[in-house]
Amino acid sequence: MKVENTQVQMRKGILEFCILEIIARGEVYASDMLEELTSARMIVVEGTLYPLLTRLKNAGLLDYTWKESTSGPPRKYYTLTAVGTEFLHQLRLTWEEVADSIRIIRQKPHVNGTAPAQQ
Repeated sequence: MKVENTQVQMRKGILEFCILEIIARGEVYASDMLEELTSARMIVVEGTLYPLLTRLKNAGLLDYTWKESTSGPPRKYYTLTAVGTEFLHQLRLTWEEVADSIRIIRQKPHVNGTAPAQQ
């Protein structure tokens, strides 16, 4: 088993959450999302992002508007809908629960009574 496979799966599992967090700050262009996700080491390619944005839009979580661009064709800018905002709120609560659970598990002493190594 390769650790990289598990790391990729972990990132995929929180990708929607990260995308919704980015969009929650205000309208955003997909290329800007890709840049931010890449700089945060959430390695994503266009072939992953665009279908996910379409799925989130079809689920009623996102909306978009077309805006003229000074350097080419019009661009699609995404925003959260009211449903998307509530969905993100629920994901934030779940994230906190998961982070707390992991913290509890990692802080529990080892079987031999020693404390776990801090990382």
